[in-house]
Amino acid sequence: MKHYDDKTVHELDLMAVKIRKHVIEMLYRAKSGHPGGSLSAVDALVALYFHHMNHNPKKPCDPNRDRFILSKGHAVPALYGVLAESGYFPVKELKRLREINCMLQGHPVCTYVPGIEASTGSLGHGLSFANGVALAGWLDKKDYNVYVMLGDGETDEGQVWEAAAVASHYKLKHLTAFIDRNYLQIDGNTEDVLRLESVRKRWGSFGWYVIEIDGHDMKQILDALDEANNHKNQPTVIVLNTVKGKGVSFMENNVDFHGVPPNEMEYNIAMKELNFLQEKLEANN
Repeated sequence: MKHYDDKTVHELDLMAVKIRKHVIEMLYRAKSGHPGGSLSAVDALVALYFHHMNHNPKKPCDPNRDRFILSKGHAVPALYGVLAESGYFPVKELKRLREINCMLQGHPVCTYVPGIEASTGSLGHGLSFANGVALAGWLDKKDYNVYVMLGDGETDEGQVWEAAAVASHYKLKHLTAFIDRNYLQIDGNTEDVLRLESVRKRWGSFGWYVIEIDGHDMKQILDALDEANNHKNQPTVIVLNTVKGKGVSFMENNVDFHGVPPNEMEYNIAMKELNFLQEKLEANN
């Protein structure tokens, strides 16, 4: 059921630009990190944390909270930005990404950062972890939802498909997976590395309810999340058709920026583009 208006969408789009600026700033300062997959994941994370998901930064361990697991852990700069802006920790901490003795490491560590549900980075594990969290909720008679985001290249891992079969077998109706379908992984185009064919048909054949959308269209993301909530007899996967490096022209669809931070010139160009986009959105308020 739709429960948002154009103002809500506009505010979320503005927040997405703000998070993208945080990502670029973090990686430039750290001189390390993964811009491409962080930028492609931003819009879905913003929709989750600033509109859809039941969570409370003041009670990060609330047993009734919804859970989010970032299986593609290298995209954690986007999640850090969202958590900081949500109030889990001070925004100023973002400037210390990857520093020694800083809680914000290059991949998420659940014992360091409030709001991080799982330590990830070794690809392929997140969906199995999410299954366990969803099963625990069922056993404890809790109604919380579990969300997990995987990269499309990550689904080359066999464990993902074992976990997909398990989720379907146990009818984990409170589990929703996102596939960040940007068609690029560290070694190149996903279809050249290991052809994924029709992602929709493959997940459907594993017994999942499949929704496929534009992963940068905030209205479509919100609608898909509502649809997933209302479909309660099997797990749901939302295929996000995205652009790696979204929002920064020279990073978009450029595999070279999978794990390479911007240099000073690139940082200045990226921030100029994002500031222009932010000003454009603000002018249309």
